[in-house]
Amino acid sequence: MKTIFLYTILAISTCSTAFAQKDTQAKAILNQVSQKYKSYDVIKTDFTFTLDNPQAGVKETQTGTLISKAKAGKYKVTLYATAGAKDVDKEIMSDGKSQWTYLKKDKEVQISDAAKGGDGLSNPSQIFTIYEHGYKYLYTGEQKVAGKTYQVIDLTPENAKANIFKARLLIDKVKKQIYSALLFDKNGNKYNYTVRTFTPNAPVTDATFAWDAKAHPGVELVDLR
Repeated sequence: MKTIFLYTILAISTCSTAFAQKDTQAKAILNQVSQKYKSYDVIKTDFTFTLDNPQAGVKETQTGTLISKAKAGKYKVTLYATAGAKDVDKEIMSDGKSQWTYLKKDKEVQISDAAKGGDGLSNPSQIFTIYEHGYKYLYTGEQKVAGKTYQVIDLTPENAKANIFKARLLIDKVKKQIYSALLFDKNGNKYNYTVRTFTPNAPVTDATFAWDAKAHPGVELVDLR
């Protein structure tokens, strides 16, 4: 009995040490990603977004473009109506104070206070910083996709009541950039953001991050503040 007890204690200690090492490794990897991301003034990415719910028989894919000025909290997200096409379906932009959501089909733009984060991704600009607040993380190994090696980190929310109960990040081992973020919610939905291109310090003006009413005649403004 004593022998079994000692082996059990040893196993628990070994397991705890392994998890501690993985947590430390995850933190080190994420710190590298964060430092690199924040070293750029502006980034521009093309991404693919997929919503998948097998139980509900739903699977939708959209492509989009993200322009982000992280230090100033400014971003612009453009989602296209058809994957691979450039017909705008929706735009979300923020100058750090206000956020505008443009629904092209409805000829409507909604203005609200700038998003301060929350449960999951309120917009794709958070893909590069989702892990910074409110999540515990664990390094789970490496995965190869199309010949490239990615480091896999699983996130779980510190708030057990959060709708998103798990997120999985794939990080390019060489470039130290997030390649994809897969989120799982309690309704059976899976949200997958995959970065297709990454352009650092793209030339943009501050006008990119604010609504231009003159360029959108006939669009109704709905104030949600």
